[in-house]
Parts: sequence; structure tokens; C-alpha cells
Amino acid sequence: MGKGGQSADGEAREGGEQENKAAWLIGVNNLKIQTFNLPRLGPNDVRIKIKAVGICGSDVHYLKTMKCGDYEVKEPMVIGHECAGIVDVVGSEVKHLVSGDRVALEPGISCAKCHQCKGGRYNLCPDMKFFATPPVHGSLANQIVHPADLCFKLPENVSLEEGAMCEPLSVGVHACRRANVTSETTVLIIGAGPIGLVSMLSARAFGAPRIVIVDMDDQRLAMGKSLGADETVKVSTKAEDLDDEVAKIKKAMKSEVDVTFDCVGFSKTMSTALAATGPGGKVCLVGMGHSMMTVPLTPAAAREVDVVGIFRYKNTWPLCIEFLRSGKIDVKPLITHRFGFSQKEVEDAFETSARGGNAIKVMFNL
Repeated sequence: MGKGGQSADGEAREGGEQENKAAWLIGVNNLKIQTFNLPRLGPNDVRIKIKAVGICGSDVHYLKTMKCGDYEVKEPMVIGHECAGIVDVVGSEVKHLVSGDRVALEPGISCAKCHQCKGGRYNLCPDMKFFATPPVHGSLANQIVHPADLCFKLPENVSLEEGAMCEPLSVGVHACRRANVTSETTVLIIGAGPIGLVSMLSARAFGAPRIVIVDMDDQRLAMGKSLGADETVKVSTKAEDLDDEVAKIKKAMKSEVDVTFDCVGFSKTMSTALAATGPGGKVCLVGMGHSMMTVPLTPAAAREVDVVGIFRYKNTWPLCIEFLRSGKIDVKPLITHRFGFSQKEVEDAFETSARGGNAIKVMFNL
């Protein structure tokens, strides 16, 4: 987890407490529940009993390849970063939380000293310590220690599972902020996976009056429709279909596309986004499928289509929690599978997530 910790085989615990266990990524397709010793509680930290953890696509990448983007797992690491739990112990300086509070955890600890942090873009901190981004341990554990100011109290009507969903939802909220989505913004979503769907829910909560979502999978398009998309368009992976698909997208939108979120990040999807977005619009690259792309940038530039990127999120948890509390966003339908915290269930849960199909968000209940 964010503050460190280590694997150990010893049984002794302070005050006879139950041994803390975590899901350790040992190697390719090798997860083991093992002892996880926590660091000492600092004055501004809290110890959390973790109760809900979602599986992210990055977790699956690490399991299957020991890599994700530029990050590589070189030694055993605790997995997981989408989480919520119950405060167990608070540090001596913590004033806003007490034992028993239910909280959602923001998983990244920034340095608070660098140029990006001081400028308010702490998500771009070069020294970010982020759950389950090597070499930092994650949160699929019985207990973890985390800074109190990154733990956000949940209202009574927001469940711990919904609290864990604040992490993926934050990606959609940050994307909508970056793209300036308002009540006058038509939105195209490319990719109806978990991030595409939370981007769609966020866009609606930000007031988008019309949303079209595209994907190559009928099940995911049906999920998008059931969650409130105005229209869906089925697409292929073939580059030669692009022009016809863009025409279908424009017909489905019934007006110019103001903002497109590419939640996949392939050459084909980004080419579609650039072609479909109207003059003066924005394309926000959310998915990071390909690090190198060949895309028709010049025609889009000639229409003054802006391209913006996002990296994780910043200052999103309070708004996510308010969206959930008020009912403006309902993430519960996204949670399609639930598992406990045994060796077999951890293995089965990751296989379920990796298979895809009808699995959107796979959740652990600890």
C-alpha cells in the first residue's frame, strides 16, 4: 500500500491482533494471499480495514505480463487500488475522521513540493506513490495504512462498494473537466468498457444533453444504452470501415459532436474521434491502448479540433461522492461480479475480469 509494508511469515502481532493478509503479485499469472506487515502509523495517517476492492484493467495487465505502460513489477507487490473501507485507528493529528467511519480512498500520494503539485496538478507529480504501481504496494488487503487527507468519509446512503467505484469514476469526472463538458455539450464516447461507461455517466452528470456511445461488442453497447446513452453505434476494427462509421455516428448525434472521449486509445479509435468531432470541438484521449499512433491530425487541426489528454485525476473524490449521494450517478449496475477474499476467489475474480464478456466491474468484498 501507499505507505510501504512488507511480506513476512511471522505470526506475532501487536496486542494479539489478527494477522494482516494481502494479495501479492508474485509472477505472471501468480497471485498469492500472504502476510502483509504494515508500517507504523504516522500522526497524520489512518489504519483502514479494507472492505471493498475493484479490479482495474491495469491490475489484469500486471497479472498477465508484470507490466503496464512504462511500469514493470520487479519484485512481489500487493495488487489493487480501487478501494474503500472502515477506519480502525487514527493518528494523533487526525481530526476529521474517527474509528468506525466508512471512507473511500484516493490511491495516490503526491510529494506536495514539486512544480506540478504546487501548481495544483498533483496527478502529474513525478514522485507520485500510487497503490499497486511498482514498487508501491496496493490495497487488496485486510488492512492498510494511508494518509488521512486521502480518505473521504462516505454518506450513509453510499455503500462501501460505491465508495470503491469513486476511483474509476474519478477518471470520467476528470475527463469531463478537462474537456469542459457542460449542459450545451454533445458527447461521443468511443469504447463501452468500464472507463467508457463511467465517462458516459460523468458526462450526463455534468449536463451533456446528448450522448452517443460506440463499441464493437453488442453486450457492452446494450449496457451503455441501459445506463442512459441516447444512441449506440456498432463499429469494427477495420480501418476501411471508418468513413461509414463516422457517417453513422454523425447521424446518431443529430448535430455536431462537441466532445469525443476516446476511451480505447488505438489508431482506429483516435482516427474515428478526430474525424467525427465537429469544428472547434475537443477530443479527449482517455484510453492508452497504443503508445504510438498514426492518425489524420492535419484535417482535424484545420477544423480547430483540440486534442487533450488525461492522466488519472485530481481533486475528484468530493464531487464523485456528491454525485453518488444525490443519485445523479448510479454506479451499482456496473458491478457485475462479486468475490470474497480467499486464494481461490482471488484467482477466479482476476480470471473473470480478464475474460471480459459480460464482466464490467469485478468487486472483492472483504
